[in-house]
Amino acid sequence: MAALWQLRFLSLFVMGLKAFADLTDGNSEYLKREHSLIKPYQGVGSGAMPMWDFSGSTMLTSQYVRLTTDERSKEGSIWNRLPCFLKDWELHVQFRIHGSGKKNLHGDGFALWYARDRLQPGPVFGNQDKFHGLAVFLDTYPNDETTERVFPYISVMVNNGSLEYDHSKDGRTIELAGCTVDIRNKNHDTFLAIRYSQGRLTVMTDIEDKNEWKNCLDISGVRLPTGYYFGASAATGDLSDNHDIISMKLYQLMVDHSSDDENIDWTKIEPSVSLLKSPKDNVDDPTGNYRSGPLTGWKVFLLLLAALLGIIVCAVVGAVVFQKRQERNKRFY
Repeated sequence: MAALWQLRFLSLFVMGLKAFADLTDGNSEYLKREHSLIKPYQGVGSGAMPMWDFSGSTMLTSQYVRLTTDERSKEGSIWNRLPCFLKDWELHVQFRIHGSGKKNLHGDGFALWYARDRLQPGPVFGNQDKFHGLAVFLDTYPNDETTERVFPYISVMVNNGSLEYDHSKDGRTIELAGCTVDIRNKNHDTFLAIRYSQGRLTVMTDIEDKNEWKNCLDISGVRLPTGYYFGASAATGDLSDNHDIISMKLYQLMVDHSSDDENIDWTKIEPSVSLLKSPKDNVDDPTGNYRSGPLTGWKVFLLLLAALLGIIVCAVVGAVVFQKRQERNKRFY
């Protein structure tokens, strides 16, 4: 009997070790509580939260942080107080967008930020324009009536402080990638994940109540500094919605870096993306993907010149081959 209890205790001990290992090193990731917003929220009713600051119309309840109510001309934000010095991370956000507005009569959406400056109200979903860092926009209203893009729409922007967000074009001129999502008025939990590791940025969604991630976008060549802040903001205009953040959980990814990476001062690098072409050279199609922009006069001229040179080269090569064959045939007579 004693041996049986010892065996059970040993099994429970091993299971406990395994759970601890999964928590701290399972898939090389673990939760960073100082950068996470998790229920039960501290400070409900006091107007303040440890590790987090909020501004504008943001309202803290026991069940959610409401950035805006379903009213016109509201904007609010919530920002982590501590800068994040992780080079590789994954952010999971549980959110809810809901309201009384019918199709295309609601707005405007909210944004998730990893930015140098925090608590800076402005025109970009309640935050400042020309920011430094990363923004993921969950846009619920099409300002550009000519677009064939289907909304709500998720898009990504990396900025070094020089780019402006064009609301009239729904940010298409500076967008790196995006996808269409159905995220309003859901009766189940909705989630979004942002993963940044070794220059690769991935955004995934879990919005179909299937408890599985679906890829939205995947971009390589992204460089983000350390020491920036995580936050979320939302805004309404003539149209409105409730924009609720339920949780924000940040996980550190334990990734091996090269010796060159280890010698870099990651707090000093500029946010940037290495692209084969600029987003400004793109227009979007109904699927949300990019296709090449319209051909300009110079592009047409260069294409025609290249085609003409190709024809000339082929003609010369053909003439040389034909002449050599003629000479070779003469030798047999």
